[in-house]
Amino acid sequence: MALIEGFRVRNYRALRDVTLGKLSTGQQQAEALTPFTVVIGKNGVGKSTLFDAFGFVADCLSTDLETACDAKQRGGFERMRSLATSEPICFEIYYRESTSERPITYDLHIDLDESCRPYVRYEFLGQRRKGQRFGRPYPFLRLTQGSGTAWAGDTALEGEGDEEPNTKMDVTLTDLRQLGIATLGTLKEHPRIKRFRDFLKGWFLSYFHPDAARSIPSAGAQRHLNMHGDNIGNVVQYMEREHKERFQSILDRIAAKIPGIQRIKTLVTEDKRVLLQFNDGAFADPFYAGQMSDGTLKIFAYLLLMEDPEPPPFICIEEPENGLYHRLLDTLATELRNHATGKKNAPQIFVTTHQPYFVDALTPQEVWILKKGADGYSTVQRVSDLALVRNLVDEGLPLGSLWYSDYLDAN
Repeated sequence: MALIEGFRVRNYRALRDVTLGKLSTGQQQAEALTPFTVVIGKNGVGKSTLFDAFGFVADCLSTDLETACDAKQRGGFERMRSLATSEPICFEIYYRESTSERPITYDLHIDLDESCRPYVRYEFLGQRRKGQRFGRPYPFLRLTQGSGTAWAGDTALEGEGDEEPNTKMDVTLTDLRQLGIATLGTLKEHPRIKRFRDFLKGWFLSYFHPDAARSIPSAGAQRHLNMHGDNIGNVVQYMEREHKERFQSILDRIAAKIPGIQRIKTLVTEDKRVLLQFNDGAFADPFYAGQMSDGTLKIFAYLLLMEDPEPPPFICIEEPENGLYHRLLDTLATELRNHATGKKNAPQIFVTTHQPYFVDALTPQEVWILKKGADGYSTVQRVSDLALVRNLVDEGLPLGSLWYSDYLDAN
């Protein structure tokens, strides 16, 4: 499964220029992001903005640029762009489709046109040539204000394979509010663009809310949990139908990790709605989702997401600790890491948190600390780059406790 090794954001609110991991140029010596990556920091340092940066890129593909900018939590391009700058908002994604593949770089610049409407100013997809270990990637898609060139097939790059017929194609888009990958990624002539489009389309950003999970959906099996979690019963119904042999063992395994719960199952009512039943060992009658605590529903949703037979390639969760008993946080962090292995068909998981109990279960390589500089903009640093903290963890001190004691903030 594809793995993001680096992510850069520029001019996005407090994120004037923030890079996590390695990039195709300038950050080649940096260590790649781990399959399980966690960003910590105080309130107001930009954790939610970083989470939303991933969401914005995904929304640009699923809707269009202007709709993504005007989403309620964003309020339009001018509120999104960093103060005191007129430069475009830029995103760079550096990823591999698999460990054996050459890395691919996606570069996206967004600006305002003469009518003060957001548009795609620049879009780039590139890859190194075969045998090339360092240096800049060569494009197989490059568009400036909707016009440029795309290279067809699985291998052609700029300056390589141009002589082959129908490889190098001129491109002119009619709608500058749409990403080029959204259009070209539907064409069989551009399999690499399609794969990146499908990867981006498969991102899962969790906006789970317990009240949504308490709703009673109409019966009907659904393969994947949605971002709000209001189809939990439908997903359980799907797993019960399609993975019957391992279904109950999955639910039993989930129930064992939720204090007080012995069994979980579904009930389809006469009017074809799905009820989720939780059996507590102290009571003969089951509780239903509408009666369960926020924390129970939340931990159940996350664990169910991890049990998806076909998980999303990239999962983003903001502050999963909200509403959870602190002793559950170590379990949740361990469970997320156990699923984010970096192996085939395993998801990459990105989490923001401000809970030391969650961080106690992590290693310095997995954690980045976001801070607010004197100029009001965010900076980020990998905790493993802090020699003192790394040495203290090697001596057996938990990372979350060191954060609580200000060892991470003092550096």
